[in-house]
Amino acid sequence: MDLELAPADLAFREQVRAFLAAKLTPELRAAAARQAGVFAEGELARRWQRILYEQGWVAPSWPREYGGAAFTHVQRYIFDSECAAAGAPALPAMGLQMCGPVLMAYGTQAQKEYFLPRTLSGAHYWCQGYSEPQSGSDLASLQTRAVRDGDEYVVTGSKIWTTHAQHANWMFMLVRTSAEGKAQRGISFLLVDMATPGITVKPIISISGEHEVNQVFFDEVRIPVANRVGEENQGWTVAKYLLEFERGGGAWSARIKGLLRQLRAIAVVEQSDGGGPLAADPSFRRRLAELEAEVMAVEFTERRVVSNLSTGANAGDAVASLLKLKGSETQQRVTELLVEALGCYATPDQRAALGWHATGAPIGPEYARTPVARYLNGRAATIFGGSSEIQRNILARAVLGL
Repeated sequence: MDLELAPADLAFREQVRAFLAAKLTPELRAAAARQAGVFAEGELARRWQRILYEQGWVAPSWPREYGGAAFTHVQRYIFDSECAAAGAPALPAMGLQMCGPVLMAYGTQAQKEYFLPRTLSGAHYWCQGYSEPQSGSDLASLQTRAVRDGDEYVVTGSKIWTTHAQHANWMFMLVRTSAEGKAQRGISFLLVDMATPGITVKPIISISGEHEVNQVFFDEVRIPVANRVGEENQGWTVAKYLLEFERGGGAWSARIKGLLRQLRAIAVVEQSDGGGPLAADPSFRRRLAELEAEVMAVEFTERRVVSNLSTGANAGDAVASLLKLKGSETQQRVTELLVEALGCYATPDQRAALGWHATGAPIGPEYARTPVARYLNGRAATIFGGSSEIQRNILARAVLGL
């Protein structure tokens, strides 16, 4: 296992840094810094996607035959890490990282030719219709029905926690096309134009004040059978394939390191209970050191995975679950200490100073703008993409061989 970067990879890292220095403008950096959500807001995401698209880097893992950058595993990790470290807007994953790979694997030739170029360019902005009010981790229990009527499906039901449905013009979704046999065998995977009559999007405002998720209602929505991906009643296979891209990989450590830098800067200014800067407080320094050690462990685990993948080995579900579990929980602990470090500045309502179109100044110093919102938003990190309980079950089965 080689954790050091080869000369070619070091050269690529410098190329990425030069690109970010030239194209990631102060305006884009500032807008990204004002956001507390998982992904950049619609307009900001579109602007950054267009820049990456023109560079040819918008889809690092896609093969070149579909317009991707075809980065190696090491290059992709470098790219993700450098973007996170530079504070670049985080592009929504639903199209580029989820739906795109599914279409490559299961889509018809016509679907690939139509949807993939539009997903790359950003003309199609995707959202994910999986969870329902009574079907979250137990996704196989979903009840949104699709009844075949000639060359169309008539869909009735609802989806919830639908990230960026207010921005999206297309959704990929799971529907029930059969109630017979095992629940997993009666599910199909459909693509739907969000402008189709009968679709209603209602916002869900999070405790952090953001409009990031929604509930989407379908009232006899007609979807062409040609928009089904894979065979009818075989959508569970497609869904599981997609979840590999939702739950695996990523550069948790680079994002968390950005939070640690913010934490250290705050600790130099804010005072401890005993007087003097928080950064000199023994208790705070111990907790910070513990977090730094956890982040280092996450980073080296990521590097081990990248090294193994570069040799053709499979990272496996257990390692992907381990990274999701430790990455999300470590991120939460860092945001907790960030809020504590703010002291009295953690109490004001900063919502007017957050987001792409924010017009208000933060209450207090600039560093007080986002930590509380990121702490609140980050409570969901151990739920979405497979909850921590699910990840622990996967790890237990891997260890016990069940």
